[in-house]
Parts: sequence; C-alpha cells; structure tokens
Amino acid sequence: MKAIMRVLFVEDSEDHVMLVLDHLRHHGFDPVHERVETAPDLAAALKRKVWDVVISDYSMPQFNGAAALKIFRDSRLDIPFICVSGSLGEERAVEMMLAGAHDYIMKGNLSRLGPSITRELLAAQSRREHRRMQKAAAHLAAVVESSDDAIIGKTLTGIITSWNKAAERIYGYTAEDMVGQYASILLPPSRKSEFNETLEKIRRGEHVTWFDTIRVRKDGTPVEVSVTISPIAGPTGETIGASTIARDITERRREEAERLKLIEDLTEALAHAKTLRSLLPICASCKKIRDDHGYWQQLEVYFKQNEHIDFSHGICPECTIKLYPEFADHNHPQTGDVKTAVAK
Repeated sequence: MKAIMRVLFVEDSEDHVMLVLDHLRHHGFDPVHERVETAPDLAAALKRKVWDVVISDYSMPQFNGAAALKIFRDSRLDIPFICVSGSLGEERAVEMMLAGAHDYIMKGNLSRLGPSITRELLAAQSRREHRRMQKAAAHLAAVVESSDDAIIGKTLTGIITSWNKAAERIYGYTAEDMVGQYASILLPPSRKSEFNETLEKIRRGEHVTWFDTIRVRKDGTPVEVSVTISPIAGPTGETIGASTIARDITERRREEAERLKLIEDLTEALAHAKTLRSLLPICASCKKIRDDHGYWQQLEVYFKQNEHIDFSHGICPECTIKLYPEFADHNHPQTGDVKTAVAK
C-alpha cells in the first residue's frame, strides 16, 4: 500500500505539477496535492491544512521561490521545502539552500526528487522526535526538581550521577558536592553492608521497595528516611544504573511518637480516674457518701443513682437485740423477724 503524501505546490504550470506527481507515484507515494502561485494563497494554504512537503518552482510571473521560502520559514513548519526549477542556476541554488531550503532539484533531473523527499521526511520526523524527547526530558527534570523527595541517580557501582533540590535539603549536600561521589557516604558505619546488598539486587534488575532506614547528613546528624530503589534500563533493556527516592520521615516519626504519648497519657488518666472513682468518701458518723460533685448523699440514694440498685429496709439480728431486746428471739438470733414483731 502506497504512503499518502500531502503535497503543496508553489507552481504556475499545471503541466509541471502533473509531471512531478507522476514521478512521485512511480517512486511509491500516493500524493494528495494543492497548487498555489501567489504569496497570499501560499500563506493561507500553509495555515489551512497540514502538509508533508512543499515543492516550489523558482521563477513564476507573479511570484518566485525566494519569496515563497520566506513565507514558508515564517510559518515555522518543520517539513521539507524543496525547490524544483528548470532555470535555477548554481548560485541561486546555493542561496536557496543557505536561506533554509532543504534541497533543490532541476526539472530535467527529477530522478533525485523521490529519494530527496524520502530523506527529508525522515530527517523532519527525526527532528520532531528529538524535540519531543527534549520536551519530555525537560518536563521530567522539572518534576524531579520540584519533588519533595530526594531523587538520586547512581551507576551500578554506586557513584552518584544526579542529585535534586530535595536531596540537597534533606542531606545538606549540594549537587556539586555529591555528583561523582559514592552514595555510601550517606550511610552510617553500622549500615555499610546495606549499600552493597542493595547494589547487588539492582544489578540483577530487582526493585527494592519502600523500607525505613537511617542516613547521615553533611553535618553528621542522622536522618530517618523511607527509601525505594529502582533499576534504570538502557536502550536495549539492560540495567545501567539505579534511581533512589528517599522521603524524610522525621516528621512522621515525631507525629507517631506524639500519638503514642497521647495514648499512654490517656490510658494513665483513665486508670487514675477509675482509681479515684473506687475511693468513696463516707462520713464516719452519719455514713453519707460524697459524690463526684462534692455533695453528700444518703448511702442508698448514691448507690441508686450510680449503680441502679433499689433498697428495701430491715434490721439485722444484732441491731434487733440492741434496739428491741424485748422482741428478739434469743434462741435464733439470725432469723428474728423484727418487722412482724414491731407491727404487732
């Protein structure tokens, strides 16, 4: 299936256009075209449609190739502009190339046109891809620089190749300090083995997921960080380095400690409150109880309000003997029915 190619001709001769189209079809293209021959028509056509290539004559009654090239350059389109002329001298051809034309072809040598267009289309595609990659790289660099996490690039031997602003803030070292240094400088002596173990995993293409660890700042103070390390793949998929993302968890640790302290304080306060609640001040004389608000209440009133206990009244055997000796059954002191005796 032939590749469709959208061609804008700047040409005053329809016959010449047909000649070029035949050549393009023979070369494997399926051209869709439009022809213009004035400056306003060219400017309008460049804005109105998307084109793959512009093919321009040099000498025309109302226009010329140099003026057409200027309008094309002002449009800032990155597509091939090829001058095809029957009267273009070598000097003018050089001028057109210096002014920005991608190639010039003599109408008597159209065999060069197909290969020229193919080459220039590939070159334009390569330029667009390069710009896209540059834009993506710039965007990625902006993301890395604006991140609150330290993002560090390393070789497979542990040498630092990139160092973002957050890494500088967390560790205190600048990029100038660290690029070219071994990342092991950040590890305390007790964790040096962690460095080699991690690099070995990365060489095998393994990811090291988030784990909490300790690093050392430039001033020698420790900093708690949560770290993840990922292998960096090269063009053919092989591992060529590692990317480390480190998150300062000092604040998180402080908040966790505060929460634990609060829980401990609340637990202690609750236990103390329960202890206080179990200590009931009671009058040694009248036996009233002081409640939590400081009021003194009858024993039965307090328990009824706080423990939901209802009381019935009676007299124990000892009190019966003491208060009502004439009604007491001295033979059965534990079962005397005082209420019945009194009632009688």
